[in-house]
Amino acid sequence: MKDRKQLAVNAIKKKLVGKSLSYNEIFAIMDEIAKEKLGPVLTTYFAAAGFKEGFNDEELYHLTKAMVATGPRLHFQGIVADKHSTGGVAGTRTTMILVPIVAAAGIRIPKNSSRAITSPAGTADTMEVVAPVTFTPKQIEHLVGKTGGCIVWGGHLGLAPADDVIIEVEEPLAFESFDKILVSIMAKKVASGSNHVVLDIPVGPTMKIQHYHDAEVIAKKFTYLAKRFHVHVVTDINEMRQSAGRGIGPVLEARDVFQVLEQHRDRPLALEAKALRLASKLLDLCFIDMHGKKDVTGEQVARDMLTSGKALRKMREIIKAQGGDPDVGSAALRPGVHKFELQAAKRGRVSAINNQQITVICRILGCPTDKRAGMYLNRKIEETVDKDDILCTLYSSDRWRLEEAADSLRNIPVYSVT
Repeated sequence: MKDRKQLAVNAIKKKLVGKSLSYNEIFAIMDEIAKEKLGPVLTTYFAAAGFKEGFNDEELYHLTKAMVATGPRLHFQGIVADKHSTGGVAGTRTTMILVPIVAAAGIRIPKNSSRAITSPAGTADTMEVVAPVTFTPKQIEHLVGKTGGCIVWGGHLGLAPADDVIIEVEEPLAFESFDKILVSIMAKKVASGSNHVVLDIPVGPTMKIQHYHDAEVIAKKFTYLAKRFHVHVVTDINEMRQSAGRGIGPVLEARDVFQVLEQHRDRPLALEAKALRLASKLLDLCFIDMHGKKDVTGEQVARDMLTSGKALRKMREIIKAQGGDPDVGSAALRPGVHKFELQAAKRGRVSAINNQQITVICRILGCPTDKRAGMYLNRKIEETVDKDDILCTLYSSDRWRLEEAADSLRNIPVYSVT
């Protein structure tokens, strides 16, 4: 074991000076990190080395393979669908719409999702509003066998455990390279048993990925990795200047999701459109490998699952299987009792909404710990406003947090009105 640690230390030194690593060297590093024997300092050195020099294609493959090999795996037969986003967009909870659509279409989709680290809410935080999300790998296999899908927290599963440790050392500096994002995503997909994946890559001036060139590099590398692991993948590079939904924060995002599933007249149409597009691409990918489905398009099936109510019924089935209340609906999902309405200072048009500033304000409000905290966007980009019209509404369960957030809006503006 001492030799294994020394091999890992020597490999980190080697990477720090810009040299490529072999599979044995990378496996030694991942194994020591996964068993928490390397320590935070050396783990940070490895993360920094990868950020500075990056990894070549072979190293990316070795990193992913080693991450998967040092943790447990989920086991399913046949076609297993999955979806992932590179993230960074508050209030765009497409996963909770896509999963029941795909499961209702008869395709397995075991979705393990993350909690928020620096954002107002992760998918796991939002799903937890309506059902428990913490399960063992065996329990997840049972859930998917019963309902065809699930939406659970991936952090409890121990899949690709080295990745979770590396995330911990990167988080304080919001310090993650594109290569690391790729490896993290693919390792979790392979460990989850997924073999058909749609990758959502939002691009925008206040998003995690700000340039199309970077998005194209990520898509190309992800496709390469997927091919090495025999995973069928389709990517979706899309411009995002604002959230697709109007609610930001666990309860408000869950309400958006249910309004779409219920086909409510006030549902956020941009969120519905994005969820349908991603579901369509994923279903098309799956249908290619399903006998007798070549005459049906993913778009037709996805829209039918949503408009017929089959996706809503499937979501209720999943919620019940996970131990939640299957009768929950959008009307019952109410935000915090304390609220503040931000009014427009002048007549004009909403020209920009700052996604990063929204995150800061929502964290002050108490997101994601306070499930009822968050922000509702009453106005979105290109909409016109009169003086004193409400731009957004802040919610919190804590009156003092609400006051602090409302006061902070003066120095951390969310809206630009021109």
